[in-house]
Amino acid sequence: MAFFVYVLASKRNGTLYVGMTDDLVKRVWQHRNDIMPGFTKKYSVKSLVWYEAHETRDSAFLRERQIKKWNRLEAGVDRKELFVLA
Repeated sequence: MAFFVYVLASKRNGTLYVGMTDDLVKRVWQHRNDIMPGFTKKYSVKSLVWYEAHETRDSAFLRERQIKKWNRLEAGVDRKELFVLA
């Protein structure tokens, strides 16, 4: 089974959201259709701009936490680049 760390965006240079799941397609669908209340629904964060696969839940969890600690300068990725990757 694969586990995924992913980044969603509200729009170019907009709000970013970092998450983790074992079913990327289902989770992105939930975000896009406002199925779950919370941050992504409130800020209309719906566009998948990046993801990576992990073999274990633990490694995905650690990577998600690592990314969430980044600030914009530490990330080293311009938000414009994220839309090119999508």
